[in-house]
Amino acid sequence: METFASGWKRNYYGKGDVNVYRLRRDGRNRPGQSAVFGVNVKMLLYGDAFWPTYTKGDNTGLIATDSMKNFIQRETLNFDGEGLEEFCQFLAGKFIKKYSQVEGIQISADEIPYRKAGGESSFAPGGPERATARLEMNRTGIVEVVSGIRGFKLLRLGGSAFHGFVRDEYTTLPEIHNRPLHMWLDLEWTYIDPARSTSNGATPSAIRQLVHDVFAGFESGSIQEVIYQMGTKALAEHESIAEIHLEANNRTWDTVVERGDSIGVFTEARPPYGCLGLRLRR
Repeated sequence: METFASGWKRNYYGKGDVNVYRLRRDGRNRPGQSAVFGVNVKMLLYGDAFWPTYTKGDNTGLIATDSMKNFIQRETLNFDGEGLEEFCQFLAGKFIKKYSQVEGIQISADEIPYRKAGGESSFAPGGPERATARLEMNRTGIVEVVSGIRGFKLLRLGGSAFHGFVRDEYTTLPEIHNRPLHMWLDLEWTYIDPARSTSNGATPSAIRQLVHDVFAGFESGSIQEVIYQMGTKALAEHESIAEIHLEANNRTWDTVVERGDSIGVFTEARPPYGCLGLRLRR
């Protein structure tokens, strides 16, 4: 179910799963930019002008969702930036200006990542993590901007422990002092000033690197400790962030056979899996 930062809405509608790729085929990219900008978009509108469609089937003021799809795809050609936050703001501002019956709009964008593959003009799917953004705008301006990165799959061969927890008649898990940790992670953050959330992709890129660096360099006693270190470091290094939300899954692989701590064979963890979350505010 959809929610809006501006409050409860009795009706909304829109278009989802709109894929679009902007390709700079001439190689004229700014430093640090990719020739491939791929994104999956959802656009939602709200306003009293659309209420008669629900109550009477009267579509007089309705903007067809097919038109919304065409708008997203065609206007991507006129977007010159790289950041998802800028992209959402660009689309929302242009759409709400064109259609006066729209009281508010929410646009969500998920990166479709591609990375260079052996040459300047060759690419392959990237990831698995992908940047995300969500922006709500109404007639008074930007209501909310939420950025994030979803889909981290992180593996550490050692330096992760889990022991000292409650032991009773339900406990079968052994004390673990040096495990290979396989962790999935999603995170998102909001901004102190939503109107100043744009960084042309620099902030999400820095957060992505921060996650990798903390995971690689921090020996932990729990996954909770790992994500706490990530969250506190993000707030310390990025003054624009007001709140960060991290959600992790423990997907540590099951052991088949080991030879001490030097070598082992493992297999995908069976369900169920452990899940945990953390919210930190400035």
